[in-house]
Amino acid sequence: MLQQRIQDVLYESNSVLLPIEGYQNEPLVSLEQAVEPLVAIFDQETLQRNVWVAKNRCKKPADGLSQDESASIMLYTFEWNTKENSLYFILNQTLRMEDRQKLKPWFLYLKLFITALSRLPSIVDTVYRGVKTDLTGQYELNTNSIWWGVSSCTDNMDILQSEQFC
Repeated sequence: MLQQRIQDVLYESNSVLLPIEGYQNEPLVSLEQAVEPLVAIFDQETLQRNVWVAKNRCKKPADGLSQDESASIMLYTFEWNTKENSLYFILNQTLRMEDRQKLKPWFLYLKLFITALSRLPSIVDTVYRGVKTDLTGQYELNTNSIWWGVSSCTDNMDILQSEQFC
């Protein structure tokens, strides 16, 4: 659900962690190959089914991405049987961990996913994150903050005015 992905900013600790190193050197592989190391983290049948669905929904991407690149983004957006079992939730949880070694099984997927995101056309826009809590006390004006998780945002403020976010 979009609400869960947008509101997961609540899990950001604002900690300064070591950079993520190593995934950049991985080869660019198919989505099926990229998720192979993740079978120890996810139910294999569910993972394979969701990869199949994502790839079949992305047969002819209109955005200039390959099918695998586009499907890697779509796979990230899927809500699985529970939020806590969803790829986006577990990936973001792992990205926020102090122990960067926990990211190693994700390297092939990260290479494909980040390559796909970097190939999307750039736009200039104002984007918003929705949170049902006042976070102003956690952030200092005119300072930088690092959100280690992938940030799902919207450029449509009306979405954040809907009942599910207020």
